[in-house]
Amino acid sequence: MRNIYIFVCVCLFLFAQPAWAQGETSITLSAAGDVTLGRDENYGYTYSFDHEAKKNGLAFFTKYIEPIFKQDDFTTVNLETTLTNATQKAEKKFRFRGDPSYVNVLTRASIEGVNLANNHTLDYGQKGYIDTIATLKRANVGYFGNGVQLVKTVKGVKIGALGYKGWSDTKAVRKQIANDINSLRKQGVQIILVHFHWGDERSYMPNNPQKALGRFAIDSGADLVVGHHPHVIQGIEQYKGKMIVYSLGNFMFGGNKNPSDKDTFVYQQTFYFVNGQKQPKTTIRIIPFCISSVTTRNNYQPIPLQGKEASRVKEKIVNLSAKINKPTWLVYEK
Repeated sequence: MRNIYIFVCVCLFLFAQPAWAQGETSITLSAAGDVTLGRDENYGYTYSFDHEAKKNGLAFFTKYIEPIFKQDDFTTVNLETTLTNATQKAEKKFRFRGDPSYVNVLTRASIEGVNLANNHTLDYGQKGYIDTIATLKRANVGYFGNGVQLVKTVKGVKIGALGYKGWSDTKAVRKQIANDINSLRKQGVQIILVHFHWGDERSYMPNNPQKALGRFAIDSGADLVVGHHPHVIQGIEQYKGKMIVYSLGNFMFGGNKNPSDKDTFVYQQTFYFVNGQKQPKTTIRIIPFCISSVTTRNNYQPIPLQGKEASRVKEKIVNLSAKINKPTWLVYEK
């Protein structure tokens, strides 16, 4: 009788513990590039993001990405637009705006966090920026960047996301990065993801500030660095056992009706924990994508590539990586 009592107590104790405390658990992060839910009004309506939304509905845009992002634990993208009805525009060449209802594209796609540290979140001034944040809050979509930290707890593990504009490698930017990472560690965050909006448009190679800031973020304690802004993909570098994904390129990009280079990819990395402690083990997955499900133009419906096209984009990523450093990260692929 006593043995039965002990057995029941042990079972109750085990089942009462969170999954991460019972043994190995895994946390998979997905990252994709520039997401512009809307358009510049000067582009014209025909074949714009707004046109596709009215014609096909919002579910059209997420058809091929839902199965991927719903299976991971935490998905982030760079939200390069405003979600507002504001009309006062910034004085600049391109100003992106989308209807606030477009936030449902993010929720349908199971995108849990968006970077706001980029050159388009103030396209409709402070009002547009405040409206965008309010819209994200109402939809329960996390946001980070511009001094805001995002912390999410998944399977008992705290994940932190930070975002910066990385145009220049300055003391001020470095100080902010180091302070923010230190702050997250003090909060018990176990996985730190850093987004950088940086680099030169249409350049397939990272510039010196990208490499310096990416490596500095890793030196300061980041677990993964991802970048965007060039609108084309760049290589991946393994640095001190951590990954720097220099440019994810466009993803769901309403900022261009027909870019000449439609290649992109989703980067996934899985972190492993045993009894709540992060392990050295990690695995990564590169998922080659096209930003459009048609080849003649951009219909803003990202689709995973198959066969020869998938192999071509994967080879492109590897070759670009080799121009930065030996692509040792390939051994971590699953």
